[in-house]
Amino acid sequence: MVLTILDPTAERDPAGRPLAERAGAPRTVALLDINKPRGDVFLDELEALLRERGVTVRRESKPTFTKPAPADLRREIAEHCDAIIEALAD
Repeated sequence: MVLTILDPTAERDPAGRPLAERAGAPRTVALLDINKPRGDVFLDELEALLRERGVTVRRESKPTFTKPAPADLRREIAEHCDAIIEALAD
């Protein structure tokens, strides 16, 4: 399987960026919706793709995009998830 990673910054001449070292594929991924418009649409699609690959997905949500996630939410994600993806869509 070939995985293509796209850089959303629209750089004309993107700099090479090596991937971080991985211990293995994550078993549980948190999808964090920061409550900006259409972020849930992005996360719905991403969740479907991850589940197709056998990844357990936990959906989480911040109360508002204007402040950092509450400490208890960050702690919960850190304790139960191997990775996190945050939706920043508008």
